Amino acid sequence: MTTISQTAGRSLRPSSSSGFLGKLVNAAYALFDRLERRTAVKTLNELDDRALRDIGINRSQIEDAVYGQFKAELTRYL
Repeated sequence: MTTISQTAGRSLRPSSSSGFLGKLVNAAYALFDRLERRTAVKTLNELDDRALRDIGINRSQIEDAVYGQFKAELTRYL
């Protein structure tokens, strides 16, 4: 169990980012992250308003939630 707790927050990106190969790898990871986030936005947009409310966001907050800019304490449902 010690191994799990030590590696839980680590990034999958390689630690070395110098040189051409490192920049190429970083660009590939950035592209993958972008495509993954776009897929998440698309998937959330396909949900109905009730399902979005169940996970604690509304339609106007989808992109903020996916890109990590969502402030849950500011959300208020009437």
